[in-house]
Amino acid sequence: MSAAPESHDDAPRSSARGEAGPGKPTTIAWFHCFAGVAGDMALGSLLDAGADLSEVLALLDRLPLGGWNLRAEPVLRAGIAATHAVIETTDDVVVRTYAHIVGLVEEARLPDRVARRALATFAALAEVEGRLHRRPAQQVHFHEVGSHDTVIDVVGTAAALEVLGVDDVMSSPVATGLGTVRSAHGFLPNPAPAVVRLLQGVPTWGRDVAVELTTPTGAAIVATMATRFGPLPPMRIASSGFGAGAHEIDGLPNCTEVVVGESLAAAESPGQPVMLLETNLDDATGEVLAHAVEVLLGAGAYDAWITPIVMKKGRPGHIVSVLVDPALTEVVRATLLAETGSLGARGALLQRWPAARVIDQVEVDGALVSVKVSPGRVKVEQSDAARAAARGGLPLREVLHRAESVWRQQDDETRPPDWSPPRFPPEGPAPA
Repeated sequence: MSAAPESHDDAPRSSARGEAGPGKPTTIAWFHCFAGVAGDMALGSLLDAGADLSEVLALLDRLPLGGWNLRAEPVLRAGIAATHAVIETTDDVVVRTYAHIVGLVEEARLPDRVARRALATFAALAEVEGRLHRRPAQQVHFHEVGSHDTVIDVVGTAAALEVLGVDDVMSSPVATGLGTVRSAHGFLPNPAPAVVRLLQGVPTWGRDVAVELTTPTGAAIVATMATRFGPLPPMRIASSGFGAGAHEIDGLPNCTEVVVGESLAAAESPGQPVMLLETNLDDATGEVLAHAVEVLLGAGAYDAWITPIVMKKGRPGHIVSVLVDPALTEVVRATLLAETGSLGARGALLQRWPAARVIDQVEVDGALVSVKVSPGRVKVEQSDAARAAARGGLPLREVLHRAESVWRQQDDETRPPDWSPPRFPPEGPAPA
């Protein structure tokens, strides 16, 4: 196996650091996904940033998995020096179940954070594959993402983060391409359906490039390992690196960048940037206001609400407030003015701290009901419960109780020992 690229002297490399505690500085790894992200690109960027290859290999060698070799190859991508994590296998592509991969990771007895990060990534992949193919996650058969190289990419990335002593992972918005991509199931739209599902709740944007910039493995790594998304956070930079994709792309460095360093005290808990749009109305009916809220949510707003006020000359009126991703400001502002008939709107850039959650479904008397799951809490989707109540002739509170009970029972029966929910970003619009 080849040697790792030369590491930066000031990079925090020791895996003995453990998790950050009181009074202990937090080490951050920020992924810059300007050209997307794939498993080998994430791993290559961390090796390029100073993660010692021999230490990463020592952790990977614990996996009960033979027939592979990992080397770090120095390359150029559009003139940028980068590291390509090359995984060579001697075995044919293996189709593994999610349960099989969980067994491999658990048998390896990896450090706690390495195992948690890797298992969360595979859990996200299994959940999405299960939804796309209408199968329980435990029965999902991975194709491309069950092969040797994907297992090494995911566990290797988690191992490299540990070698660098990374406590918190962050990411920029994730770029995707367009066109079609080839898969085990034939040609699929680009970004692939699994990528789109995995990136729900993650800031994304598309490049006019007919290349698969973000793969399902890369999307799962970012979606589960990153806890926050946005620009480079305030930090004291220790090292940085570029992980190369397999090929050159005309006019674009085919790389994922990672920046590693110590979080500054003022940046310990930056929130997600959001735009608050508002307008005052004194001539809109209740029907118009209710319809405006519905249309604004349909236009992509995170939340919208009405506040009664007393305006000039003692006139009763209303404030229509909308919370939206800054990238959608113009679209939602135009919708707000069109639906309310207002002559103008005001805005302010704010921050929010949405709790991590996943969306699941349960069956109540033959009706599917969505539930929102976050650490320590299960909340039933009221609109689904109301439809199920009307269909079954049951009180709403009975359907709410049954749905929550069914989810808790299924969760207890299907989750593996010592399982905890993956640190998943919000799926779809979330409350402020």
